[in-house]
Amino acid sequence: MKIIILLIFLYTSSFSLETSDRLFDCTAIFKERKSELLVELERIDEQKQALNSLKIATEELLKKKESRLNQKEEEVDAKLQEISQKENSVKNMLKKNETLLKEIKSQKMDKIAQTFAKMKPASAANILSDMDTQKAASILGSLKPKIVGKILTKMEPKKASELTLLLSN
Repeated sequence: MKIIILLIFLYTSSFSLETSDRLFDCTAIFKERKSELLVELERIDEQKQALNSLKIATEELLKKKESRLNQKEEEVDAKLQEISQKENSVKNMLKKNETLLKEIKSQKMDKIAQTFAKMKPASAANILSDMDTQKAASILGSLKPKIVGKILTKMEPKKASELTLLLSN
């Protein structure tokens, strides 16, 4: 029986030694793995800090670009307003110029009309016959009807009828 107890004791002690060796191996593995995990955790922390730095830099860059964009928009708006003012100024000047041109044409036509009114009907008829029909009609339109009648009687009938048609419109 002593032998059996001794065998059991030996068997259990060898089993406990084996278990103890396994526990020691597990502890060593856990310690080794712990250092690996700490290194990995440190690497993740560094990446997190780099990411935060990048995020902050990106936000600052975005703010600067937005600020520059707003500034450019203000400049464009100011230029647009300036162009609009200049356009209005040009329109006003154009209206004034058109009015002045009408006045000048009117004065010119009055002088031409006075000149033709002072001419002999035959001479006026010869000159108007050689002119463009539209221009001749406008000159005749600025004269008094009595003078127009005298001039038309001195013209060729065909030219006189063309001018009469233009004067009636």
